[in-house]
Amino acid sequence: MTGRTLVAGVGNIFQRDDAFGVEVARLLAGRPWPPGVRIADFGIRGVHLVYELLNGCDLLVLIDAAQRGYEPGTVTVLEVAGAAPGSTVMDAHGLVPDQVFAMAASMGCAPGRSLIVACEPADVSEGMGLSEPVRQALPHAVRAVEQILGDIEQVEQVEQEKGADDGVQAT
Repeated sequence: MTGRTLVAGVGNIFQRDDAFGVEVARLLAGRPWPPGVRIADFGIRGVHLVYELLNGCDLLVLIDAAQRGYEPGTVTVLEVAGAAPGSTVMDAHGLVPDQVFAMAASMGCAPGRSLIVACEPADVSEGMGLSEPVRQALPHAVRAVEQILGDIEQVEQVEQEKGADDGVQAT
C-alpha cells in the first residue's frame, strides 16, 4: 500500500463533451486534499498516465465521458475489474481507458483499485465547450469524487483508530 490516490481527468477538449474529465479535474484541482491525493488533467495523454501509475497507486479515479446508453449528463461510478496485461502498443496521442489499464497491468503498475466517474455525453463532435446536460453534470461528478475520497479518508481514520486501540501506534 502506497497511501497514494490519483484522480485523473481525461478527454479531448476539442471534441465537446469528451472534455468532461478535464473540466472536472480543473474544478477539483484548486481544492485542498489530504496528503497522498493527486488531482491531474491528463487530457489525451494515456502514456503519461501509465507513467504516472509507475509511481504506485492504491486508488485510481479516472474521470471521463463514456457512452453507456443513458440520458446525456448522467453520471455513474464504475469499478474496474483487474485488467489483464494486453498489448503495450498505444497511441501516444490518445487515451482509451482499456488500453491504459492493460498497459499498466503489463508493466506491473496496475492500481490497487480503479474507479471510473463517467458522464454520458450528448455531443462528441469537433468543437469546444460542453453541451448543456454535460455542463450541468459537472457538480454531480465533483460530489461523486468528493464522496469517494471522503470514504477513503474515513477508512484510513478507522484503521488508525483500530491500530491505536490495539496498542499499536500509527505512524
